[in-house]
This record gives sequence, structure tokens and C-alpha cells, in this order.
Amino acid sequence: MAMKIAVLEDNLDRREAMRVCLKDRFSHFDLRFFAIPKEMTRFFDDHLSETIAISLDHDLDLQPEVGRLTDPGTGREVADYLAGHHPVCPVILHSTNSLAASGMELVLREAGWQTFRVVPFDDLAWIATDWFRAMRRAIVGPVKKAAENPF
Repeated sequence: MAMKIAVLEDNLDRREAMRVCLKDRFSHFDLRFFAIPKEMTRFFDDHLSETIAISLDHDLDLQPEVGRLTDPGTGREVADYLAGHHPVCPVILHSTNSLAASGMELVLREAGWQTFRVVPFDDLAWIATDWFRAMRRAIVGPVKKAAENPF
């Protein structure tokens, strides 16, 4: 059974940029995207223990539903859900809403989850740079410097 990477992101362009970044290095993981927090937490009910990394946005766009728009909720709902469970992997918080991201970070860290913060910038440019570096670090750990040759 493949380990999973779960991402709460409602923007299709960002999703595709994230998918492209992960395709070459981490294609052996099952990448799952969610636009609605409740769908993500339902997924975690069955698959949290198989999850190797999580990335959460906070502010989500209204979702079309039978001729009207509905509020899907926020990434804080997922952070609160995770805070009620034993930490299994790092969580990346990718949001321009710094106050909300700080609140998510606080609740997760108090519950023992490791977090990384990424602030989006320059349309999609942040995904291939800051977000991918945070995701790589979440999955494989920090890059270690090569030991110096004593000779």
C-alpha cells in the first residue's frame, strides 16, 4: 500500500503546479488533493496512519453546489482534527493569511505535530521553490552536509 501525501488546496492551477513538482521525485507516493476540509478529514479517518506528509491552505474559495455557492470551511478545521490525533507526519501550512496560519501552527505544535510554514508569493513561483523544499524536507528530512574529508 502506497504512502500518501494529502494536500488541502482548492485552486486548480496550484494543484497542477504541486503535482508537477512532486511527479519526478515522489511519484511512488499516492498524492491526494482536497478542496473541502470535511472530505480531507473523512479521508484521514481511514488513511491518516498511511500519510507521509500533509499540506494545508487556510482560506478556501466558495464551492458551487446545485445552483448556489457554499462555504467549504477552512484549513483550521483540518488542523483541529489533526490536533486530536497522534502526530504521524509533518504538516506544511501554505497560506497568505498569516494570522490564521499562526493559529493552525499553534494548535498543531501544541499537539506535537511538526510544522513548516510557506508563504505564497509571485502567483505560482513559490510552489517550485519554497513549497517543494518544505515538502521534500517533510518527506525525507533535512539535507545533511557531506562529511568533510579529514585527509
